[in-house]
Amino acid sequence: MPSKIRDFVMSEPSGRSAAAVMFSGALLFVGMYVYFGVFGDSSTTHELFLAGSFALSGTAESLPKDRRRAAGILRVTAILIPLSMIAIIVIAPEIINPR
Repeated sequence: MPSKIRDFVMSEPSGRSAAAVMFSGALLFVGMYVYFGVFGDSSTTHELFLAGSFALSGTAESLPKDRRRAAGILRVTAILIPLSMIAIIVIAPEIINPR
């Protein structure tokens, strides 16, 4: 099992089309953060966590084909960001949504 995970995480970047989807997702989450901050009652920071994760994934996929290790590190970091958000929600939810 670990070899399949390593093969997936350290694979060569997918290319610009996958990167464009990831960057579009990041822009969507930033837009949601701004929209709910301006027009909503409050904006929560979980959109920024997810936007950062999508941006790192997009950066990993936009790297040249020979930068497998850097892409893998960016992918792992992109996975750790939402996991840290979940841990913060469980441990101290007032940090994410300070109502």
